[in-house]
Amino acid sequence: MLPHERIGDAIARANKEGRTGLVPFITAGYPDPAEFIRTLKAVAAAGDVVELGVPFSDPMADGMTIQRSSFVAIENGVTLRWIFDQLDAAGGKIETPLVMMSYLNPLLSFGYENLAKRARETGVCAFIVPDLPLEESDDIRAALEAEGIGLIQLVTPATPDARLRLLAGASRGFLYAVTITGITGGDAGLPADLASYLDKVASLSNLPVCAGFGIRTAEDVVNVGKHVAGAIVGSALVEVLERGEDPAAFLKSLR
Repeated sequence: MLPHERIGDAIARANKEGRTGLVPFITAGYPDPAEFIRTLKAVAAAGDVVELGVPFSDPMADGMTIQRSSFVAIENGVTLRWIFDQLDAAGGKIETPLVMMSYLNPLLSFGYENLAKRARETGVCAFIVPDLPLEESDDIRAALEAEGIGLIQLVTPATPDARLRLLAGASRGFLYAVTITGITGGDAGLPADLASYLDKVASLSNLPVCAGFGIRTAEDVVNVGKHVAGAIVGSALVEVLERGEDPAAFLKSLR
């Protein structure tokens, strides 16, 4: 099984157990770099796939919660290289598939071939790159696919159907359905017309669809799970870490 195929397999197993696949997001090294692997292990034990954020100074898709966590992590010396080294030190003890979310600049600076190699070595199965258009992704896609690593595409309620089909066909691991036209971390709840949008995305994708942005409660997870395979929980979990609370207990409360 290729690394990116492990993602869909994990989500499918959750669905077969009668539940929505849970994809928790954490910012790597936040709130305390010394506790990163312990935190990651706790989150990985409660989630089906883990989305691991690479701290970035100008995260255009992220709201204030994740911006704050990125700022703190950067101030504490967290870099892409540091993250890979920490995953090495974990010694393969994290069996849950990892997805790395990063803006393009750190990946470009690291070098695509080296990135793909280190991802394969450390259990990173795919990447999400929010500021990389499909039309400009050929180079990184080729490097990643040579190692069996996926490049996950994002769609939004504003994505035209023809482009949605194109992005669905290009995605690997899962297709990321952004629930709102905005940034992460909102507390206004999920949109009223979410069901028809998610149903449409699911009907056009051969991969599991995971919905993200604005998912904060067990009710939210249940609601999106009626239409797609998985739910991504980011800002709400980062806030749990910010408050010094138990991330595993919070994630278990969402099931």
